[in-house]
Amino acid sequence: AGMQRYGGTWSGDVSTGWDGLRASLSLVLGLGLCGVPYSGPDVGGFDGFPSPELYLRWFQLGAYLPLFRTHSAIDAGRREPWEFGPEVLEHARAALVERERLHPYFVSLSQVARLTGAPYVRPVWWGAPGDRALRECEDAFLLGDALLVAPVLEPGVRRRAVRLPRGRWYDTVTGRAYEGPG
Repeated sequence: AGMQRYGGTWSGDVSTGWDGLRASLSLVLGLGLCGVPYSGPDVGGFDGFPSPELYLRWFQLGAYLPLFRTHSAIDAGRREPWEFGPEVLEHARAALVERERLHPYFVSLSQVARLTGAPYVRPVWWGAPGDRALRECEDAFLLGDALLVAPVLEPGVRRRAVRLPRGRWYDTVTGRAYEGPG
């Protein structure tokens, strides 16, 4: 009995801010590990007014989470991508195109979750729980077994390092292969 079998939830009223963005990822990972595979945050945070950069980073993260929605408190302003200017709209559109491309994968992950209880969003140590270096990674996640997502969770960041689990990993933009661990 419980919502984990057929339902899902949002991660709660997470405060708008960079700490809230990081907390959103932690909450979705935690809910998945506790048996609730279908969840996601309010993109942009629930209260307050996100900067265009913060909103875009939240939107980009949300595009890779099972529950993807823009929502906020009634007095916290609009949360549509066009409200944040043409540059945000362009990048948000790219995130939506990628999410649509991954739609069959999300459907497969929902079936896996229904049959096995495995969450869509998994910590990077999911396949190697004894790997201490992967256990310390709290700013990236696996979407199923096949996709490693490394969102930007800090202001002003344009590039970031990614810790790779064992195996061969491909950059989905460039097609370049990388060998893990490392």
